[in-house]
Amino acid sequence: MPLQSFLPIASDSDFPLENLPYGVFRPRRGGPARVGVAIGEYVLDLAALDEAGLLAMTPVGGQEIFARDALNAFMAAGPAAWQAVRNTLQRLLAADEPTLRDHQPLRDAALIRQSEVELLLPVQIGDFTDFYSSLYHATNTGKMLRPDSPPLFPNWRHMPVAYHGRASTVVVSGTPIPRPHGQIKPSSSPAPFFSPSRALDFEVELAMVIGVGSEFGAPVPVAQAEERIFGLVILNDWSARDIQGWEYQPLGPFLSKNFATTISPWVVPLAALEPFRCAGEPQDPPPLPYLHAPGLGHFDITLEVWLNDTRICQTNARHLYWSFAQQLAHHTVNGCRLRPGDLMGSGTISGPTKEARGCLFELTWRGTEPLQLADGSKRRWLEDGDTVTMRAWAQGDGYRIGFGEATGTIVPGVAVSG
Repeated sequence: MPLQSFLPIASDSDFPLENLPYGVFRPRRGGPARVGVAIGEYVLDLAALDEAGLLAMTPVGGQEIFARDALNAFMAAGPAAWQAVRNTLQRLLAADEPTLRDHQPLRDAALIRQSEVELLLPVQIGDFTDFYSSLYHATNTGKMLRPDSPPLFPNWRHMPVAYHGRASTVVVSGTPIPRPHGQIKPSSSPAPFFSPSRALDFEVELAMVIGVGSEFGAPVPVAQAEERIFGLVILNDWSARDIQGWEYQPLGPFLSKNFATTISPWVVPLAALEPFRCAGEPQDPPPLPYLHAPGLGHFDITLEVWLNDTRICQTNARHLYWSFAQQLAHHTVNGCRLRPGDLMGSGTISGPTKEARGCLFELTWRGTEPLQLADGSKRRWLEDGDTVTMRAWAQGDGYRIGFGEATGTIVPGVAVSG
């Protein structure tokens, strides 16, 4: 039976009482940025609740921790504080709780329609790492790039492979995406040339937002990894495939990836996803002991991608080979330090069917099988003016835990002068 709030919440809303994702917003009528949670069609202003003393019994009450333009300070407070605030909010928003329901001045101050706010980047991101954790994506990629060799490199089934991205170009949903320029060298060309990317792509992912940091030199055991994860967001790691094809030898992605990464504005807490735990893809051979994570470490989360008015992909996070806990444990096994706000993408999430391929590189099979869109046009790669919208949700009994959207529209890029 779904939880009942005094606010009207549709059964297909992304933001029921079971969810309560965190974000940072600024009222369109003016005022400073601050922390809120999404509930139905509203944003609940946590700074207003704290000022009214309604969070006083939590470990972060009265510290003005929500009157800020990023979630980092709250995330650093740790799991006990996260759970205490979540419990308090669910109680205050419940249908039978009069404290907020019957206090009209406070309701007017603390509950703002989402249409009346600007959603901002929710965290101050210090570092961004992107993993490569989908067996189907890695296998499809290997088949296209190395048709005469095994699709997976020998290390892939033994550890979560990743690259370090660029935090400075992580942007919130709705930010236009300029087409990148770079060096391109098709196989038919004797030398590289400088050009706007002609093979611009998206990648549908989830990303974990690190809440509690770790000490330099201190690995995080896999059994304790989820204690560091504040929540998850949708992530679109935009990719310039033609720039990538020339530059990745031998060190991997650089300019082809670091020009833009889009995330959704709401961070869904891991606590909201507990009912949706599931097994991931079977791991064979068994991972080394430091990556051995018994139990259900994956989540049944549906993701879909729309290109303009056409849905072109639907996949699920349960298809990931490496879990978020395993990714984090591997990231820190050498003593790498974590900090609140660090962002770690799952890598493209693809599944076993054609519709579940999580990027154009796979959906069009490297541009050889163009997609037919609803307006009659075809796409091998993204064109200027195209809008990519990603959505994600976990479906419960009478409610859904939604992530909102991660949306971006391609615009012409700025060429280098001189």
